[in-house]
Amino acid sequence: MSTAEVEPEVVDRVRQRLADRPGELSPHRVAEALRAAGRPVGDATVLAVYEALRRDVLGAGPLEPLLRLPGVTDVLVNGPDQVYVDRGDGLEATAVRFADDESVRRLAQRLAAMAGRRIDDSAPFADLRLPDGSRCHAVLAPVSRPGTSISLRVPPTRAFTLDELVGAGTLTERGAELLHELVSARAAFLVSGGTGSGKTTLLAALLSLVDPVERLVLVEDASELRPDHPHVVALEGRPDNVEGVGAIDLRTLVRQALRMRPDRLVVGEVRGGEVVDLLAALNTGHDGGCGTLHANSAVDVPARLEALALAAGLDRAATHSQLASGVAAVVHLARGRDGRRRLAEIAVPRRAGDGLVAMVPAVSLVDGSLRDGPGAVELARVLGR
Repeated sequence: MSTAEVEPEVVDRVRQRLADRPGELSPHRVAEALRAAGRPVGDATVLAVYEALRRDVLGAGPLEPLLRLPGVTDVLVNGPDQVYVDRGDGLEATAVRFADDESVRRLAQRLAAMAGRRIDDSAPFADLRLPDGSRCHAVLAPVSRPGTSISLRVPPTRAFTLDELVGAGTLTERGAELLHELVSARAAFLVSGGTGSGKTTLLAALLSLVDPVERLVLVEDASELRPDHPHVVALEGRPDNVEGVGAIDLRTLVRQALRMRPDRLVVGEVRGGEVVDLLAALNTGHDGGCGTLHANSAVDVPARLEALALAAGLDRAATHSQLASGVAAVVHLARGRDGRRRLAEIAVPRRAGDGLVAMVPAVSLVDGSLRDGPGAVELARVLGR
C-alpha cells in the first residue's frame, strides 16, 4: 500500500490519537494508534500512514518529492486539489493532492514557522526564505481562492554554463558569444524580463565567467544566485520578525557592499530604492556591476528605473543621466508561448537631445536567430570591437 492509497480519515484518526499523547513520531507509535482505532496493522499500512504523517510534520510535506525533481524551478499549490510544477517548459499539473484546505493551511503555517514567521487569520500572507534556500510565499483562504495558496521557488543547486543554456535553447551560439564578450569587457549591464523568464539563471551563468581574481559581492532579497566562482561574498536581506522588527533592506546592503571592496557589485533583483545606490555605484568607478530587473521589454527599462528611482527621491533627469553613463547594455529575456525561456534582445542606451534615455535594440531574436538592430554599432563599441 502506498501513501496515496491510505484513506485520509485513517491518517486523521491516527494523527489525533498521537496528538493526544505527545511523543516522537515512529512506526511503533503509528501501529499502536492503528490498533486503538480498530484498523489493520499490517506492515504496509503502518509504513504508509507513518510516511503520510512524517511528510505532514517535516519539510514541505507532500511537496517534498516535487522539490527534488530534476530541473524543477517552481512548485505551486492552488488549494488542496491543484498542484503544479515548472521544470522549464511551462506549468505541469501533478497528481499530488491534499486531504482538504486545512492540510494546505497547516503546511503553510509550518513553513512559515521554519523561517521564524507567522501566518494566521490576522496576517494571512507571508513571504519568506526556507532554511534550504527556497523562497516561499503563502496566502491563506478565504483571502486566496480556490483555497490556501503556496508558491515555492526552488534555487538552482549549481550555475548553468553558457553552453548548457545554448543546449537548452535559451541562447543561440551568437548570443552566448556576445554575452561572454560583455562580461569580459567589464561592461555594466542589467538582465531584464518577466517573472520566471530565467533572469537569475542567466546572471549566475554570466557571473561564472568573471575572472577568478575578481571579488564578487552579491546583494539579494533572497539568496538565489549560485555563480561558479571562487571569490563570492553574498549579502541577503531580511524581513521583519514576528515582532515586526529586525528588517534589513537591499538599499542598506548595497551601501554595505560598496565598503567591501567589490570588483563587481551585483544586485540580484532591483525592485526598490536600492536602484539609486546601484546607479550611483556604476557612475563612480564600479565597472562590471550588474543586476536583474522586472520589465516587459528592454525598451521599458528606462521607465521602470525612473519609477523606482522617483519613489526613492531621485528625479527623472538625474535618473536618466546616471542610466546613460552607468549602464552599457540591457539583456532581455522572454518566455514564449511554448514555455521556453529565450534571449530576446540586447539593447544599448541612447540619450536624446532632451536628456532622456531610450533603449535601442542592438540585436534581436527573429525566427530563432539574432539579427542586428539600430544599436549594433554602439554594442560593438561597448564590446571593444
